[in-house]
Amino acid sequence: MPPMPNPQGVYLGVDVGSVSTNFVLVDPQRSPHEAVVWKKYLRTQGAPLVILQQGLRSLQEAGSWEVLGVGTTGSGRHLAGAVLGADVVKNEITAHAIGAQQLEPKVRTIIEIGGQDSKLIILRDGVVVDFAMNTVCAAGTGSFLDQQAGRLNIPITEFGPLALQSQNPVRIAGRCTVFAESDMIHKQQLGHGMADILAGLCQAMIRNYLSNVAKGKKLQPKVLFQGGVAANVGMQRFLQEALGHEVVVPEHYDVMGALGAAYLAQENLERKGDGATRFVGFKLLDNSFQSRARLCGECPNNCEIVEIWLDNEFLASWGSRCGRSN
Repeated sequence: MPPMPNPQGVYLGVDVGSVSTNFVLVDPQRSPHEAVVWKKYLRTQGAPLVILQQGLRSLQEAGSWEVLGVGTTGSGRHLAGAVLGADVVKNEITAHAIGAQQLEPKVRTIIEIGGQDSKLIILRDGVVVDFAMNTVCAAGTGSFLDQQAGRLNIPITEFGPLALQSQNPVRIAGRCTVFAESDMIHKQQLGHGMADILAGLCQAMIRNYLSNVAKGKKLQPKVLFQGGVAANVGMQRFLQEALGHEVVVPEHYDVMGALGAAYLAQENLERKGDGATRFVGFKLLDNSFQSRARLCGECPNNCEIVEIWLDNEFLASWGSRCGRSN
């Protein structure tokens, strides 16, 4: 039997969102542009516990690793942190900012458009000084692009290149998904070409972002465009035109939150000094998890408490605004 290879020391970052769950392994011995040794993008599909185990199984099969620490972020960060035994659990703003700075230290503006929400992060001298998020409507997010590409029978990978072929983009209402779709159908009925309609939709999404999320904030270069929508070259180009300067799509644009979480885990453990991670290990693959919800009646808040159970033993809970039930 051949000898087992020496495991590679890595930090694991996990970003659990409503649409996707992203995994990143970072080698602390390498430079930031070479540090990502493995990454995985999975659709959350409304089953984050299942996807966490699936991602961990893919990680185990991809190589021999010594996980030195774990960081989690995203809307499901508390769930992932409890299940994985995370060393640090951070919000998306912090994680995206740290990930971006590792790849582009001079970044001053981060535009992040994901599957269900969008974010703006303003940095000055390496410090987050302002941020904004849009989580109310899916207009201007990846899920809306996916929906429209499907309706038009266009592979989402061809959406951006087709938009770049436009000579006369049409103007489409982008404030609301319902109005945008109706406007697109109307433009089709008038005989406008597909490329002009797609380009018009890109421009509408950018107008919506700048007026709703940015709200007049000064977006200074260097500007990074990240999140799943950054894969759309049409969006990148029209964003550059709207801002009047270069917009950079970083190499790991699709997993920047997870990347930042991995670096935050490294920073946290190095600051502690003992190097002891809370990561539960790959035995997680043999465990059975259940999530349960209940209403707390301890005070008038009537908070909905989420509980995680591991093989029928209580593991963690959150959701209490007053702290009595967590």
